[in-house]
Amino acid sequence: MKRITLLLIVAELVLGCVSSGRASRQRAPDQGYYPQSVDIFVTDDRDSRLPFYPVKTSSYLNKAYLEAREGQHYSIEVINRSGERIGVVIAVDGRNIISGKYSKLRSKERMYILEPHQREVFNGWRSARNRINRFYFTDAGNAYSASFNDYSAMGVIAVAAFRDYYTPEYKSKQRSKRHTYKYGPQPGRESAGTGWGQSEYSPSHQVEFHAENKPFYRHFLKYEWRESLCEKRILDCYKSPPYRHNRMWDEDDGYAPTPGHRYRKYNEWSQ
Repeated sequence: MKRITLLLIVAELVLGCVSSGRASRQRAPDQGYYPQSVDIFVTDDRDSRLPFYPVKTSSYLNKAYLEAREGQHYSIEVINRSGERIGVVIAVDGRNIISGKYSKLRSKERMYILEPHQREVFNGWRSARNRINRFYFTDAGNAYSASFNDYSAMGVIAVAAFRDYYTPEYKSKQRSKRHTYKYGPQPGRESAGTGWGQSEYSPSHQVEFHAENKPFYRHFLKYEWRESLCEKRILDCYKSPPYRHNRMWDEDDGYAPTPGHRYRKYNEWSQ
């Protein structure tokens, strides 16, 4: 049976839920030593991992570009390579994928829990205890975050990982602050977003988890349409194949051709 974990917050005590997803709760294959304890991938419906184009990498923070294809369903694969239980806050287009709320990747947000060496695949927005709605690439205007008029982090998949620690339960007297943010201009066709796709069954149950205040690892993926990646020179889309001159076929109208970088100064026909 496939298992995913979901967290709920009660004051400063964090409670989580385990839910069934597409991926089973299993150990990731041993692929050698990994200095970082969390791996993040984006997969398609054939479970193929989409290629990343890294722009910044460290033991604490990874950033990379990703090509989006309009209408394509995708999932977020997370592998906990450590020997301890961790919690992961996942935000797509700036919205927490469990609560749908504006995310700042904080420890008090709802999160998924992974056991030691567990691999999970998260397929969509959690719409109910036993339901999710699939992720798919679409225009920014059709994105789930656009329904909140929130374009502040459009086209970004963000994951923050937290370690577990124990503190006595108590009730917080501090009132929760209502977060405000500026609405940016609505992006045009050049911006990609994630839509609220088809509904799927994904049962869950609560587990207890106490998240540390700060994440020990963060991963940011910026997905763009291919033409945008070409314009940013992330992809080399404008490289044309080398031209091969055919001395028995090409027409030159009887004029001397412009020499290339390998032009020889002697007449080959005289050899």
